[in-house]
Amino acid sequence: MNENKAITVDKLTKKFGDFTAVDAISFDVNAGEIFGFLGANGAGKTTAMRMLCGLSLPTSGTATVAGFDVYHQTENIKKNIGYMSQKFSLYEDLTVKENINFYAGIYGKSNQFIKEKTSQVIANLHLENEVDKLVKSLPLGWKQKIAFSVSIFHEPEIVFLDEPTGGVDPITRREFWSMIYKAAESGITIFVTTHYMDEAEYCNRVCIMVDGHIKAMDTPPQLKKRYNATSMDEVFLKLARNAERAQAP
Repeated sequence: MNENKAITVDKLTKKFGDFTAVDAISFDVNAGEIFGFLGANGAGKTTAMRMLCGLSLPTSGTATVAGFDVYHQTENIKKNIGYMSQKFSLYEDLTVKENINFYAGIYGKSNQFIKEKTSQVIANLHLENEVDKLVKSLPLGWKQKIAFSVSIFHEPEIVFLDEPTGGVDPITRREFWSMIYKAAESGITIFVTTHYMDEAEYCNRVCIMVDGHIKAMDTPPQLKKRYNATSMDEVFLKLARNAERAQAP
């Protein structure tokens, strides 16, 4: 792998019978980059992300994630990435501390590492008074911030965030993005999907998918310039207004 590339994708394709969900997409993600992966429901972005996370085998094409092949080294990929789903992914009937310890244990971290890193996470999130509370008792915004902290607890090379700020208030979204920037500054590559076009402005580069194809990819300022738009929302509407399909697997 080129040491500057966290992800490389070449003509990656996923078919379900006669339906092509992802159609020969190609792109690279630089190490340490915040890479926005955008598209309306049915565009194919979640299917593409599942292939990159080692959860779904491609039909054709090639891709590497953290230097590992998406066909033959899926277990290596899973060990070197973090993942946060669009649906809350922690165990509601466990406490904050129990959730952290559980997920840290999955990645085989030492007791000393878990103890030190847990103290660091709790301090960073100011959760000293909530650490022994059940997760289900916490506000959604706190749950999402804990879930993100857990997804990068094992210090992965890349973290995949699938619509991580869905349903939270604007203040919490800004706080969440501060955490994303801090993670990127530490060297973690961020691969994020979002429905909020204002969040696309926070990314180093943005890839926009429509009907299984990549329609545009560049920095937000360059995309706005290219499409004579004042916002990423306007760029997205210009590209997605002619989408033909509404939903994909």
